[in-house]
Amino acid sequence: MKTILFRSGLAIAASAVLAIATPAAAQLTIYEDYTPSDGVIEMTLVKVDEGMMETYFEGLRGTWVAANEVAKELGHIVDYGIYEVPYGDSDGFNLVLTIRMANTSDIGPNKARYDAFMKAWGDANIEQSNKTVRELYNKIRTIKGTYLLRSIDIPKAK
Repeated sequence: MKTILFRSGLAIAASAVLAIATPAAAQLTIYEDYTPSDGVIEMTLVKVDEGMMETYFEGLRGTWVAANEVAKELGHIVDYGIYEVPYGDSDGFNLVLTIRMANTSDIGPNKARYDAFMKAWGDANIEQSNKTVRELYNKIRTIKGTYLLRSIDIPKAK
């Protein structure tokens, strides 16, 4: 009797797993069932040394934030953001830097965009930013990775 109940239980469990797994086998069609955005977000994960977050923020204000403000004013980027990770893996990252671009093509090299940015940003700012990276950032932070994100719009099922 126990064997019959055990086998019946396995059959019911197998049926339940199959019923749950069936939607995963469905084939969705791009641009019919879901749409990838043309815009992208560059996300950089940073590990800032303990006790150095405010120092890093101060450096970012004069370098990364200032440069992104110029890029935003020029229309090269849509927006940027800084996100602190309040808890997590102590060996992982504790800060996320993002830059949002309207089009995928905005991530690639473009001489006209580069020249416009350099004209607006200036050689003095480039040298000061490079100095900050060499003398400060390289001592208090580690870049854990940079990723490119693309949002996917999946409409609610009908």
